[in-house]
Amino acid sequence: MTELAYLPTMDAAYVRQFRAKVVALPPGGVVLDRTYFYPTGGGQPCDRGTLGRPDGDRVEVVEVTKSGPAVRHRFRGGARGRIDLQLGEELEGVLDWTRRYDHMRLHTAQHFVSGRAFARTGRRTRKASFSSSRAILELDGPVDEGLLPLLADDLHAAEAPPRAVTIRHLPRAEWERHPLSERSGLVPLPPQVDPVRVVEIEGFDLCPCGGTHLRSTGEIGRVAFEAPMPLGDGGSRLVFTLTGGPPSAPTA
Repeated sequence: MTELAYLPTMDAAYVRQFRAKVVALPPGGVVLDRTYFYPTGGGQPCDRGTLGRPDGDRVEVVEVTKSGPAVRHRFRGGARGRIDLQLGEELEGVLDWTRRYDHMRLHTAQHFVSGRAFARTGRRTRKASFSSSRAILELDGPVDEGLLPLLADDLHAAEAPPRAVTIRHLPRAEWERHPLSERSGLVPLPPQVDPVRVVEIEGFDLCPCGGTHLRSTGEIGRVAFEAPMPLGDGGSRLVFTLTGGPPSAPTA
């Protein structure tokens, strides 16, 4: 079993370097007892970076996936043998921080945009995904282009003063009593999830989520929206892209 060390607190998403022990050696990769690498899931791409012995040889991590309770870190070219890993030994992981931080900005912005789109139009987000510096949202009904400057204004207003982003862990039964009308998202929870990890943007959105997020909306920075695209089933697609760094990014 791999402990998902980035999950318990908001600060854990900002960890860039960690140590963990080898518990399995699948072909071309490794399973650790804990990890800060996010595995692909929930529309969010995996983290990348390196693994290796402290002050020793390192291998590039190009894919991170979760299978049951285990997280597999796959090496470029299946290069595990190059450092001759052993069960039980300690490795040091270093995340590609630029990639991780962009995903945190995109995911936090997506929650915010979903919340504001719902507040302004009543449309809920039924799917969201990210790639590079781009986020794609699918809403459950049509929206027009006049919504975009309103969402941009909302994001700008959330920079100063910034709104806190926090995590709560609630029993599933308690979360399911939360009124559906107040939720911006329609993504169903897997049946085994209990307790529920709930991400809240102060005053704007409340959503169950296992992704990585910012501490506050002040770190999102500028985004550019594309024109809404109608979908064949009556829904619509919203796309936005990160266009500049945040006003105050955390330092190492």
